[in-house]
Order: sequence, then structure tokens, then C-alpha cells
Amino acid sequence: MSEQQQLQTLREKIDSIDANIQQLINQRASCAQEVAAVKQTDDEGGTLFYRPEREAQVLRRVMERNSGPLNSEEMARLFREIMSACLALEQPVKVAFLGPEGTFTQAAALKHFGHSAISVPMSSIDEVFREVEAGAVNYGVVPVENSTEGVINHTLDNFLGSGLKICGEVELRIHHHLMVSETTRKDKISRIYSHAQSLAQCRKWLDFHYPNVERIAVNSNAEAARRIKSEWHSAAIAGDMAAQLYELEKIAEKIEDQPDNSTRFLIIGTQEVPESGADKTSIMVAMRNQPGALHDLLEPFRSAEVDLTRVETRPSNTGTWNYVFFIDFMGHVDEPRIAGVMKQVGATASDLKILGSYPQAVL
Repeated sequence: MSEQQQLQTLREKIDSIDANIQQLINQRASCAQEVAAVKQTDDEGGTLFYRPEREAQVLRRVMERNSGPLNSEEMARLFREIMSACLALEQPVKVAFLGPEGTFTQAAALKHFGHSAISVPMSSIDEVFREVEAGAVNYGVVPVENSTEGVINHTLDNFLGSGLKICGEVELRIHHHLMVSETTRKDKISRIYSHAQSLAQCRKWLDFHYPNVERIAVNSNAEAARRIKSEWHSAAIAGDMAAQLYELEKIAEKIEDQPDNSTRFLIIGTQEVPESGADKTSIMVAMRNQPGALHDLLEPFRSAEVDLTRVETRPSNTGTWNYVFFIDFMGHVDEPRIAGVMKQVGATASDLKILGSYPQAVL
């Protein structure tokens, strides 16, 4: 058999497989529509079309049974988009994110909900919380911590007065690029725009390559990318989405000082999420100002061998020198062991607020 004949045979095989895949995807979409109909028939107080624990379980199974040659994360991303499109047939998910368009937070929103979700940019973290609380959107996506620069305090502070729940998390590998517009004179760059966090994450690289260039912090990387479109002597540090959206040229790629630079984002909403089999819980605790208070707070976790993944302290809004602790740990509040720990913590704390139990980030 000639090379041309071999290629033709393989192409015909691919065409046949594609037709089968298309038919199966449409069958899945039809099942999703039937699920929606059943949910609406049994509705007794608000239909939940999006189920974080169910989607996490599906994606984990996709990764577990994957045999290649596509890697497991790539396969899960494909299924993420299929699930997003099927969910849009039931009811499109509307998601607020820290904007403008082109930010890493929008990338996190699309990674978690898929491109069939309706993403709505907000100008601040406060506005994301308000839109979700008002019911104008189903969920919000906000950054909470970066592996290089630490916690985003403004996000934590919003939970002090909010009744919203954490419904999920997203971990996003952050790659920063130095980019210019078509009008930029590359040899005359005198200022570089970016978000303050991004400037900090690229500090060493900037010190070496552009030590005498002014660094200007703006509200977001996308705002930095937009701004240089009209300035011939400026560059921006931003991500791939901003480069594509504003049609910018990347003159230096992956300039972050830490190659494993990642940011964790929270999905906020109004629903309590059932167990998925691999969950995290976030709580906010106010302790009485007395000796040994922190020890008393942490002892139940140690005794029950609960894995703490993060402990942060923030000033309380109830008085000077009062503090609250934000704690993330492995497990779900519906598990008897975790429920027992929460009972012990509640007995010693002046206030305990469970911010949510939710599936660990799958992708």
C-alpha cells in the first residue's frame, strides 16, 4: 500500500470516529436536557442545574480511566467543555469575575465553568460579592492566594460581612509575558504597566532586564494591556488572554521569577455543596483574647489528624486588636470526624462561621 493510500485509509477512519464522537456528544446533550426536565418537575424551591460535587466526580473519573495518548488533564479539559455546553442547554451559568476581560480571574472562571458559561466582568472584588448576593449572577470567581506573593487579603475581608458560601476552587498556573502594541518603539520603552501582584512576581526579571524603567501598578493586567495600545513608549505584563484580546506582541515570555507560580481562586455562591469524595472546608473563627487561644483552636484538628492547608489571621471589624482566623483543611463538614472537630472548635471560639465545604480543584 502506498503512502497516499495509507493516509487516505487513516483519514477515513478518523472521519468515522469523528461521526461517532459527534453522535455520542449529542446523545449526552439529550440526556442533559432530560435531567433538566426532571429537576424542574421535582423543583421545591429553586432548581440547581450546576452541581459542583457531581462535576468534580465526573472529571476525576475521566482522569482515572484515561489511557492516553492524550494526558489526563487534557482529556478532562475536553470533557469540561462538553459538560459546559450540555449545562448551557439546561440553563447557562452566569459568572461574575474580577475584570476587565482578559484577566487571569476570567481565565480561572472559564477553566472551571467552561466557555459556554456567561462571564461578566466586575471592577472590584467587592462588586463580585455584591452581584452574587443580589442574585444577578449564579456564581463569582475571586483570587484568594498566590504561591509567590501569598494571600489576597481583600478577598478574605469580604467574607467577614458576607453570607455567601465557597462552592469550589480553581488553581491556575500563572505565566506572565512582557508585551507591546504595534505602535510601541521597543528600544524606547520607559514604563511598564501591570497589576501590583504581577510586578512583584516579576521583580527580579525586571531588575535585570529593565532596571531603569518606571513600573506603574494598575487595577488589572488586562487594564495594563489595554492602556499600551495608545502609548508608543510603554509595555505591559499580562497573560495569554490579554495578549489575544488586545492583539499584542509578546517580546518576552514566562518572565515570572518562580517557574511554578500559581494562583488559587474561589468560586462563591449561595448553595451548600454535598460531599464529592475529595473535599476541602474553609472556616472563619474569632477567638477570645486570652492566653492559649490559638492552641485551643488548633488542638481539635491535631487530635483528629485533620490536615490543615492554610491558616491566615486578619483584623476583626468588631474592635481594635481583635483578630479572626481563616482556616482551610481537608475534609467535608458532613463527615462525622469533621463534624466532631467543628463542635469542639465552636465550643471554644467566640464565633465560628463555616464558609463552605467544596471539591478540591480537579484541573
